[in-house]
Amino acid sequence: MRFITLLVFFVSSLVLAAESGFASISAQQMLQVKQDVVVVDVRSPEEYAEGHVPGAINLPHDQISEFLTQLENDKSSSLVLYCRSGRRAKLAANELQKLGFGNISLLEGDMLGWQEQGLQVEK
Repeated sequence: MRFITLLVFFVSSLVLAAESGFASISAQQMLQVKQDVVVVDVRSPEEYAEGHVPGAINLPHDQISEFLTQLENDKSSSLVLYCRSGRRAKLAANELQKLGFGNISLLEGDMLGWQEQGLQVEK
């Protein structure tokens, strides 16, 4: 079952989000493979504290290079980035790609979509 879940994740990651050039992943897909991805909230620490995807780490998009040590062991891992509505996640994804991270996906709908679906939020 885990193999099938991973296969679904990787196949879905091949479908590129047209406007960003990065793969996109739905909340449901991410929840199925959550233990196999590093979820990164690129919003401000204040926004993160107000509520975030459970298990997400906070790396503000404008400080990616300062927080890079938190991701150094995850360079080959699958990263899923999100922000409030998508703009900052794309900026962070571009920066991480320049820094050598290759398996980057963007969470469909970002935090607004997560909340609209009534999914759990961690504080």
